[in-house]
Order: sequence, then structure tokens, then C-alpha cells
Amino acid sequence: MDEIVKKLAGLGLPGVILVVLTVASGGSSAAVAAAITALGGPFGIVGGIGLLGLITVLGDTVAGYGIEAILKAIYAERSKTESVRYLLKEIKDLPISEELKLKLKNQLSPEVIVDTGDIPQPTTVEIVEE
Repeated sequence: MDEIVKKLAGLGLPGVILVVLTVASGGSSAAVAAAITALGGPFGIVGGIGLLGLITVLGDTVAGYGIEAILKAIYAERSKTESVRYLLKEIKDLPISEELKLKLKNQLSPEVIVDTGDIPQPTTVEIVEE
């Protein structure tokens, strides 16, 4: 078992994903091949193997710069072409810590951010003369 663990650890994150795929498929090599093919989408098994390679590159980049810096850069770039309100809602739904969500929201919209979903609509007041 130690030899297998050393070889999978050498693969890094793709090795972990491969182990998860193997366990989820019941250990069958045909099921693992089908899972990698499904990961590849229209490119099949070659795309699945390429995706595992891409995960390695992304994992190294995230490890080098940190997830906070990368997410900030992504949302700063997207804010040039997309609505800030839409991006704030998207950040609210991300599966990340509340602290990181707050940092991302403050970068997009530096003013104090309260919960954007609970802003009451203004009421219309009608004045009737008697």
C-alpha cells in the first residue's frame, strides 16, 4: 500500500481525484475509464486526462499565489464587463468562508456592504387633497 500511496502522492491533486473516481465507481477499471471519459465531455478520455493535467497546473498556480489573490483578480477582471450587482450575488452563493466572501465583496464595491438581498423596496406615498 505504501508504494501505491507514494505513486499517487507524486501525481498530486489529479491522483486524489483519480482515487475518488475509483472509489466512487466501485474499483472497476471500466467504470474508472467511463468516469474519466465523462470528465472529458465531448473530447472523451483524452479530454479527461487533459483535465487532470489542467487541474495540476491550476493547483500549482493556486498554491503559488493563494486562492484569495486569484479570486480577487478574477472578479476584478469580470467586473469590467459584468454587472457588479450580479457578481455580488454570485459571490454570496460561493462555497467559501464568510471572511473571503466579505473581502471579495469589498474589493468590488468598497462601500460598506450590508446583505444585498434584503434591501426593502421604496414605498409609493399618494397625497390626497381634501
